[in-house]
Amino acid sequence: MDGIDDENTFLLDDELHSDTDTDISSNCLDYSSDDSCSELSSDEDLSSARIFTEVDVKNPPVPCPRFKFSGIPSVHVQFDDTSDVLQFYETFIDFSLMSKIVEETNKYAKQCIQSSVARQFSKSKFWVETTVEGLHVFFALNILQGIVKKPGIDHYWSKRYSTNTPFFSKIMSHHRFCLLQHYLYFSDNAAFDPQNHKCPRLVKVWPVLKHLNEKFSETVTPERDVTIDESFMLFKGRLGWKQFIPLKRARFGVKCFMLCESVSGYVWSIIIYTGKDTFLKPEYSKLCFSSQIVLTVMEPLLHKGYCLTIDNYYYSPELAENLFHVERTYMAH
Repeated sequence: MDGIDDENTFLLDDELHSDTDTDISSNCLDYSSDDSCSELSSDEDLSSARIFTEVDVKNPPVPCPRFKFSGIPSVHVQFDDTSDVLQFYETFIDFSLMSKIVEETNKYAKQCIQSSVARQFSKSKFWVETTVEGLHVFFALNILQGIVKKPGIDHYWSKRYSTNTPFFSKIMSHHRFCLLQHYLYFSDNAAFDPQNHKCPRLVKVWPVLKHLNEKFSETVTPERDVTIDESFMLFKGRLGWKQFIPLKRARFGVKCFMLCESVSGYVWSIIIYTGKDTFLKPEYSKLCFSSQIVLTVMEPLLHKGYCLTIDNYYYSPELAENLFHVERTYMAH
């Protein structure tokens, strides 16, 4: 057993009981079974389960039982062997979201053009309102640029024989692409209320983030085992909550907290870190920041017997007590 030097260790980690020669019933050690020895009913006394007890690693006791799992893992969208990438894309980036982006983009472009005096050779003179189909093409070209990598945007429309990529110019002109990139907008500035907005720092992308989180949770009900971890998105622009982590491959960027299904890695919920203004549920404000993160993203899955795996950043006694005693969620550390 790696990482254990003493025979007497204070543990609640069920992984230490996986390799043992003791005569313990396999049914009692199987967390995923529906036997009475592996799950707790709602009316059982949990006081003894919350007490750290001295464990003899040579003769470990029966692991702490899990709560009864009441979730129904499933995918709520019809996918089959004939489903292609476009169907997955349209499941999350659907018509309602694209219509919202088209509306705000056209509105923002109109406001910018009317409020400024265009120069003689300004590209804005050639602006034409975009459509849902036009934005789909624009997003597709952006995705393709991540596959066909070049030093700059202009290189994709280069006419040089050595660097020419004719596909881009056939699909959309360089001027049109730059105009869409310049005027792309997601939110309505006139409707913004900094006093009542849930996360004022993310107001520019809030409609998209909210929509995606709703789609992520509506599309899939996760399996019993879930996990929370950070993700780091490369960004070197000007941003007040930009992070610098020298040990990461992308040292500058935006940090996100993600709740994922352990088996598939499916992202079920996202919280973008914005410093002290990070969007968290107010009912958990008395807890430490890491505990607030866990309880906020886990809130729809609480009281259903899920098993949450986290690392040292999130783990704390108050979180363990809250999840186990109040929310009836099993936590593995």
